Amino acid sequence: MAQDTKQRLLDAGLEMLLRHGYNDLGVQALLTATNTPKGSFYHYFPSKEAFALELIECYMVEVHRGLDATLGDRSLPPLARVRRFFELTQEKYREEGYLGCMLGGVGQELSGVNEVFRAKIEQCFNAIAERIAGCLEEARQRGDLPADFASRRMADLLVNCWEGAALRTRLRRDPTSLQAMLDFYFAAATG
Repeated sequence: MAQDTKQRLLDAGLEMLLRHGYNDLGVQALLTATNTPKGSFYHYFPSKEAFALELIECYMVEVHRGLDATLGDRSLPPLARVRRFFELTQEKYREEGYLGCMLGGVGQELSGVNEVFRAKIEQCFNAIAERIAGCLEEARQRGDLPADFASRRMADLLVNCWEGAALRTRLRRDPTSLQAMLDFYFAAATG
């Protein structure tokens, strides 16, 4: 029962953080949405900041699950696996109404005013880029990318471009920016 309450708070919090951002994530609204007493929230989370940091961890579990499923799919060549990860992420964005990446949204909102969140979100982006770099390196070694292709640097660039396109997609509520970015990146990388 206790874990159910904590999980209910986290599940609702993930959606609310994505939809409203950190500053508009009201603890009282969360408690009302989950029918949870205030004391229960503070039993599991010492502060709103601690709660949001745990939400980021939950989000990253989902991201790593997606990376595992796509980058680990050896039935596809490495570049197709990387692209597949982003295409599935784009599909998730569509299902959520094109709200974009929670990391990007919270990072834009808080990175200039909260060092804890800045460092945490940078750590998350680095973890994603590191996983992608491994797959890009596999593609380079297979000859699918130029011999001098800098896999880690190009993985960072891919994540950076994706985050910018995700923001534009959120602003427009339209996936065109994401698709154009993927098409451009993979054409440039292999050309």
